Amino acid sequence: MAERVPLKSGFLPVGEHRIWWELHGTGERETVCLLNGLAMHTKAWYPFLDDLPGYDVLLYDYLGQGDSSAPDEPFTIPDLAGYLLAILDHLGIARVHVMGVSYGGFVALDFARLFQERLDTLTLSGILLSRERTFELYQAMSLRFYEGGPALFPLYTHYLYEKIFGERFLLAVPPETFEAMRLRFEERYAGRIHSLVRLTLAQNPFFDGLEARLPEYRAVRTPTLILAGEQDRAIPLWAQARLADVFPHSRFELLPEAGHVVYLERRDLFFPRLARFLASRDPQA
Repeated sequence: MAERVPLKSGFLPVGEHRIWWELHGTGERETVCLLNGLAMHTKAWYPFLDDLPGYDVLLYDYLGQGDSSAPDEPFTIPDLAGYLLAILDHLGIARVHVMGVSYGGFVALDFARLFQERLDTLTLSGILLSRERTFELYQAMSLRFYEGGPALFPLYTHYLYEKIFGERFLLAVPPETFEAMRLRFEERYAGRIHSLVRLTLAQNPFFDGLEARLPEYRAVRTPTLILAGEQDRAIPLWAQARLADVFPHSRFELLPEAGHVVYLERRDLFFPRLARFLASRDPQA
């Protein structure tokens, strides 16, 4: 596939740091923002841009990802949501459809909580809005691998890639292709494991104050679609289903034979469903 060339791109200055963003499309259509998972970067979305015909697509890298700055200092999920707002203001985009996968779902949730008036629709996949001991243990295990530095990090990438994909995908992808995917992830972060640490630690204040903030999430009236993989072993399905109890105008759907990375594993189901929702703005459609 030929290299994608954004319509516009640049850096958002944030103090001494910079946040990389890209806008793909014509600049004259409704905009969909695809929010990265933990180990992603803007270019990871390039193969899927054609799955959203008729829309402009906004992408950006969090601190520690892709071409953005990678400081070894704390930041928060609301900070990441605020960077998206600043990019929208810079581009003169009044409203946006936001789709957050995995870690991107945390950013999407706080963007909806803080800036609901800028949202057309909200789509979430592989995310939770409740304290679950299983997720806490998963996060603690990841941090132990990070703290092991270069000696343990390759083992972590094996652990992660085994955990996040469903059986159908693992059987369909040739072993050498799967290994190449894992190696790209390993090489991308081998020299800056601290970025994964900082991104992971940003989740702590998100969950620590969750109970007090729940009324703010419940006040979000934006149409919301929750797409979960029926074989997701990273985020418990019961936790994902609870999202539908928080957002009053929402629908929870299970996509078959998919693990945590639903948009990749069941691209044939995920993007047609997303496109239908974007067009109708009705999660029941």
